[in-house]
Amino acid sequence: MPVKPNISFENLEVAFASKSNAELKKMYLIFATVNNNLAVSVGTKLANWSFALGLPIKGIMKKTMFGHFCGGENIHDCQQAVDNLAKYHIHTILDYSVEGEGDEISYNATKNEILRTIERSAGDENMPFAVFKVTGLGDLAIMTKIQEGKSLEETEKTSFENLQKRIDELCRAAYEANTKILIDAEESWFQDVIDEMAYEAMEKYNKQSCIVYNTYQMYRHDTLARLKKAHDVAMEKGYLHGAKLVRGAYMEKERDRAAEKGYPSPIQPTKESSDRDYNAALEFCVENIKTMGLVSGSHNEKSNLLLTELISKYGINPSDESIYFAQLYGMSDNISFNLAKAGYNVVKYVPYGPVEKVMPYLSRRAEENTSVAGQSSREFDLVKREMARRKAAGK
Repeated sequence: MPVKPNISFENLEVAFASKSNAELKKMYLIFATVNNNLAVSVGTKLANWSFALGLPIKGIMKKTMFGHFCGGENIHDCQQAVDNLAKYHIHTILDYSVEGEGDEISYNATKNEILRTIERSAGDENMPFAVFKVTGLGDLAIMTKIQEGKSLEETEKTSFENLQKRIDELCRAAYEANTKILIDAEESWFQDVIDEMAYEAMEKYNKQSCIVYNTYQMYRHDTLARLKKAHDVAMEKGYLHGAKLVRGAYMEKERDRAAEKGYPSPIQPTKESSDRDYNAALEFCVENIKTMGLVSGSHNEKSNLLLTELISKYGINPSDESIYFAQLYGMSDNISFNLAKAGYNVVKYVPYGPVEKVMPYLSRRAEENTSVAGQSSREFDLVKREMARRKAAGK
């Protein structure tokens, strides 16, 4: 009879063990700001405007939003974050969060930077994964044309071939370094093309161990079926299926495009539907874990607790490297630190890049925190409660 895991995400002493009182106060101010829609809207516009004008605000950003949600401006800068997380048995994924400029030079520059993250993670047990976004490596307009079944110009064919070569180079480098690599999910109108390239890489590099992982956005109503079909194909072709589950990141954009172009929205009708499919996907992956690798990328406490229960139900060791829990750096420490304390594999996505070039990422992160029901207010409440706990304890 499986034992129900004894874990609570309300243990704030564990959640904030890595934070000094001064750092906690800084978090209080950051989440107080992020919890205010007007402040987020005005603040991100002012920051982008200041960078465009060349105003010296980098130092301010490093001490506030950038410093909290990012590891640094380059791989070397991230070492302190890597070391601090490792003290609490939390792993790191270095996430180069600079958006491409849409030309071959920037695509190659991004590829070379991701190769450096693979090289850095090789042999380091604290850094089991690398990650990349396909749109950082190639033209989404070309992928969209392919998914729509349109013919490509010769220059577009060459560009797409270059994208395929970059993806293969990254997956091959991860394979040779024995590092797992995650391929991020993107918008539905070119996701099929990304999927196809991911599965080609899995067929090449996932024969002995799970190296390449594709990402599944469960806020799409068709994703659970796509996940199961992908696993069937992997079994037929004889390779391990790497799956990273997320709820998703492009909901408003997806709905707007569907309405504009007159096709049915790919988005689930309700949040409850997304939650149901996410949890069903977790159970499917754990049921089939002997032929899969799973990364559960979630800030949802119920889904994280469910995964601990499934691990117990199926008699899996919490430290089994087939299963990882993942959260973003600077968020949901009550989940990450308590899971790690209980012996589960936990990774934090640690974004990095030049401050001014990471602004699009930071803007999205701030906007997502205000739009996701209760996320920023939940973080704010946890920080306030920990400050009160320490005060009462005389710390």
